[in-house]
Amino acid sequence: MSLEEWQVTLRREYGRGQYFEFRNLGSERFFSEFAVTNPDTGKTYRVAIRGMELGANYCSCPDFMVNTLGTCKHVEWLLETLEGKRGGKTAFREGFVPPYSEVYLHYGPRRRVRFRAGMECPDDLRTRAAKHFDIDGYLRDGGASSFERFVRLAAKADHEVRFYDDALDFIARQRDDTHRKKAIDRMFSGDGSAGEMAGLLIGDLFPYQQEGALFAARAGRSLIADDMGLGKTVQAIAVAEILARTVGLERVLVICPTSVKHQWQQEVQRFTDRSVMVVEGSPSERRKRYEAKAFLKIVNYDVIYRDLDLIGAWAPDLVILDEAQRIKNWKTRRARSVKQIESDYALVLTGTPLENRLEELHSIVEFVDRFRLGPLYRFIAAHQQTDESGKVTGYRDLGRIKESLSEVLIRRRKEDVLHQLPDRTDKHLFLDMTSQQQEIHDENSAIVGGIVARWRRRGFLTEQEQRRLMVALQRMRMVCNSTWLVDRETDYGLKSRECRQLLDDLLSNPENKVVIFSQWLGTHEVVMRKLKP
Repeated sequence: MSLEEWQVTLRREYGRGQYFEFRNLGSERFFSEFAVTNPDTGKTYRVAIRGMELGANYCSCPDFMVNTLGTCKHVEWLLETLEGKRGGKTAFREGFVPPYSEVYLHYGPRRRVRFRAGMECPDDLRTRAAKHFDIDGYLRDGGASSFERFVRLAAKADHEVRFYDDALDFIARQRDDTHRKKAIDRMFSGDGSAGEMAGLLIGDLFPYQQEGALFAARAGRSLIADDMGLGKTVQAIAVAEILARTVGLERVLVICPTSVKHQWQQEVQRFTDRSVMVVEGSPSERRKRYEAKAFLKIVNYDVIYRDLDLIGAWAPDLVILDEAQRIKNWKTRRARSVKQIESDYALVLTGTPLENRLEELHSIVEFVDRFRLGPLYRFIAAHQQTDESGKVTGYRDLGRIKESLSEVLIRRRKEDVLHQLPDRTDKHLFLDMTSQQQEIHDENSAIVGGIVARWRRRGFLTEQEQRRLMVALQRMRMVCNSTWLVDRETDYGLKSRECRQLLDDLLSNPENKVVIFSQWLGTHEVVMRKLKP
């Protein structure tokens, strides 16, 4: 049994053991469209049944979209259910050629638009369809550009031709890709040289940043995987600006860690005149900010699952994921929530697209293009080696992955562009204090306020008051790192955790070296504890 046959069998056996509910949305008993509902989850999917052939049917569930098998548990369950009805087995054995013709998307290793002529299809329409579709009914290569002519032709025929939404969306995306690339090429006729990019942003981009921005804008959905410190943020801002000027982009959503939300805001304000807003606060406050007008809105990963409906209502044109390794584990609620956000354009920023496991790379790429690397089961089988116990022992054909990603991923190392870089690059990260930190900070702030008030009234401070002032100010600074520096008992604070995340990213490259400076030895103690396995 091949890998694909095994996966089909798994879905068939699992699906046929389920207890779903269905409702016929059409007029035919067996070959129709149905709504299939899982009573346990309450989720309903649209299923179209056209026959027993793999790929001929359709389901709107996520698994069907990406598994390239042409079936899923909902399709298999419905096929068995319909076969069990009176006349079902005979109907499926004889097959069904409807009186109407239809254009649908055939699912398999390669998704292709297909035309199936109905019993009452006039000969003239069949002849004209042959100019657009091959002998097996598949749209000819490059046929997206002429597809609209066939639609107009079918509309004039005295015959019903059904065009399904997934096929139309597939064609529309191909046409949009062609239109976007042509529009960008008209604006930037060369390679994105400094002269062509002048005026795009407030300030200049390094040549490799110009290259990255144009690559990502042309791709529409892509990854910029440059080393940390090479300016992925400004490249993303440039991508948004290019798309705004060429295809009318109006709404950009940036999803990033909490520590860099305000840094993103500052960078957008530094390089553009576009309106920008940080989405934060209580649920009601976040709702107001989603409803407010702004070209670019910034939100942190932790609230995405709560805000999915609000984000969907705002309908961003472009979604930018910063430090996208935060969704490398596809099983987490964070990753599942982010991947539910729909947008025409997507940009992933990460310095470490692959850290430990191939599944991590697949999960990140899936947000950009769910079909690029194929289904996870086939991707792992093709590139991962395991022993008899299932333990990973090695990898193979990794060059094929690089080739598959060449159209959507660009990656530069520091040594590749070192001659273009300044001597030093500073990056500031901002973190909120925990409530415990804030309490200590406020207590000492009150002491400082009282002493300063006496200073203003009297015009001088006693030596004891000066010492108390300096101690309170020092404790306010120290507690910003961790409460450990103040009480030597607790360890509340986010800086050590963020430091661990940064080190994981930096040290994924074994050639990198890191030196950590701090004014206080206590900070080193906190960080060292966090770094222990």
